[in-house]
Amino acid sequence: MAKVRKPELVVIGAGPAGLGAALAACEAGLKDVMIVERDVELGGILPQCIHDGFGSMVFGETLTGPQYAQRYVDRVEGSDIEVKLNTMVLDLRADRSLTAVNSRDGVMEIKPKAVVLAMGCRERTRHQILIPGYRPAGVICAGAAQRDINIEGLMPGRRVVILGSGDIGLIMARRFALEGAEVEGVYEIMDHPGGLTRNLVQCLYDYDIPLHLSHTVTFIHGRKRVEAVTVSRVNDNLKPVPGTERLVLCDALVLSVGLIPENELSKRAGVLLDPATGGPVVDENMETSVEGIFACGNVVNVFDLVDYVTHTAEIAGRAAAEYVLGRKERKGEALRLRPGRNVRFVVPQLLSGSEKEVYFYFRVSRPERAVRAQLVTDGTPLAARKVRMVRPPEMVRLRADPERLKEALSRGDLTVEVLPEDKESERGPEQRMGKG
Repeated sequence: MAKVRKPELVVIGAGPAGLGAALAACEAGLKDVMIVERDVELGGILPQCIHDGFGSMVFGETLTGPQYAQRYVDRVEGSDIEVKLNTMVLDLRADRSLTAVNSRDGVMEIKPKAVVLAMGCRERTRHQILIPGYRPAGVICAGAAQRDINIEGLMPGRRVVILGSGDIGLIMARRFALEGAEVEGVYEIMDHPGGLTRNLVQCLYDYDIPLHLSHTVTFIHGRKRVEAVTVSRVNDNLKPVPGTERLVLCDALVLSVGLIPENELSKRAGVLLDPATGGPVVDENMETSVEGIFACGNVVNVFDLVDYVTHTAEIAGRAAAEYVLGRKERKGEALRLRPGRNVRFVVPQLLSGSEKEVYFYFRVSRPERAVRAQLVTDGTPLAARKVRMVRPPEMVRLRADPERLKEALSRGDLTVEVLPEDKESERGPEQRMGKG
């Protein structure tokens, strides 16, 4: 018979989101918090991210991934949080009960009062982007290659082609070069890079690694091991242009073609997902459509900064504690935020009326310079900030005061939009808000 545990809160995942949520819940008053993690150690993806660039917002200094994770691991180990490593959650139900299993406890039935989803995201594979060709060894996702080199001490290849210019792909281009491999180039199907500007500069330009925009891999050669790939230019419809094929010799093809929020458990619990993000629809408290189930970090949306992940985790942890302790006020029907001009999606998607400042995270559909990102109700800006440049890979964060949000709740209309400065000036000074 399965063992039954009834903690106050279960956090699924022990990456930066899970650790931050569990600690925030403890600080908010919960005494019985459990973290369930399927890996052998705490920290999620961060232990293999040995490059720097983490923590500038949270800690005010630049740290490596292991350093950032260790600060939270130390706090968790010094707390009363129960940690279950090597533990897989098999099922999550709408009543918040879940089934988990590990080699020590066997099958466990856990019935918490609240759940925080912090499972992170996974990489898109070759089969999800339908690359034609053979199925040889040497085709590997960028995150897996990162683990091979940084954790396992293995080299996936010595002559490398990288498909996709996401941040992990850019970082791995530099990592392969530092290990003495030849990086033939980074090929990106879009007409703009998919990673942060700082990674383009520090990982490609500083190491003279070529970036080929509007190009993709159209065939993989090699029966047992990758021998070469065919690359082609693509047109405006992202279709290969006949006659532009080029054979590139290599022994490894590294894929950095996007990340997908890990939401198999969310689906089993009946959580409503947003097609634009691939993650749960959440309100400003990071609560999902299922009462008592909260979500944070990359399971909601793939963030580009771990500091943003930690921020959403702390919100989710505190809100879950308030829910368990009975301090959370039930609001009326939530207001849905609408993506406006040049906004692909916005998180959180709902506003329930909590009397606290809210940070909205969103990505744009296309690059633009000299713009104004703003939150608008009925044509009146409630919050705004000037941005020198916006790009699809770089998330924009916009803060709104609770006093201003009350106005939106009363009007029942809320839009996040990005406008060129010249168009914003046409609204007239009485309609503009100078708050950054």
